[in-house]
Amino acid sequence: MINFLKKHKLKIIIILLLIVITIITTKIVTNKPIFIDVIAHTVFVKKLRSPFLNPIMKLFTRLSNSEGIIIFTVLVFIFIKNKKIAITVPLNVIFATLINQLLKHLIKRPRPLGYRLIKIGGYSFPSGHAMVSMAFYGYLLYLVCTSIKEKKIKIILASILIFIIIMVGISRIYLGVHYCSDIITGYSISIIYLIIYTKLLKYLKSQNIP
Repeated sequence: MINFLKKHKLKIIIILLLIVITIITTKIVTNKPIFIDVIAHTVFVKKLRSPFLNPIMKLFTRLSNSEGIIIFTVLVFIFIKNKKIAITVPLNVIFATLINQLLKHLIKRPRPLGYRLIKIGGYSFPSGHAMVSMAFYGYLLYLVCTSIKEKKIKIILASILIFIIIMVGISRIYLGVHYCSDIITGYSISIIYLIIYTKLLKYLKSQNIP
C-alpha cells in the first residue's frame, strides 16, 4: 500500500484536487452557498481587519501583482546562471495567467461586494493572484528543492516561498476582493498545472529539446 502511494502520489494528488475543484465549481455554477466562504469572511474580514494589518495585507497582495512578479523574475534572471531554466519562469507565469483568464470568463463569478479595501475589476473565480502566486512562487519552490544542495538554505528559501503563497491568498480574502473558494480553487488548479508543467520540462530535457 505504501509503495503504491509513493508510486502514484502525483496522480492521487491530481485526482483529489480535481474533486475539490469540481465540488466548488459545481456549487458556484448552481448558486449554492459555500460554508468555507462564510467562515473565512468572518475570520479575516470581520475579526482580523485593523489599521495595522491593512498595509501589510496590501503589501502581500502586491507580491503577486504584475510589478511584483516582474521584479522577482528579473532577480531570477540575475541569480540563475542557466538561462534555459530562467526562461521557464516567465513562461510559467504566462501560461498560468492565460488559464486563469479563460476560466474567469467561463464561470463569470462576480467579486464580493460591500467590503473591499482596494479597487479592482474583473471576475472573482478562480483567483488570479492565488493561481499566479502558486504557479510562480511554487515553481521557484520546485527549483529550490531540486537545485540547491545546502539543506539550511533550502529550508529557509522554501519556507519563505510557502509563506508568501499562503499570505497572498489570505490577503485577497482580507482585502475583500475574493471568496475563500476562489483562493482554494486557484491554488488547486495551479498545483495541477505545476505538476504537468514540471513533468513536461523534464520530458523535453530528456529528449534534449532546447
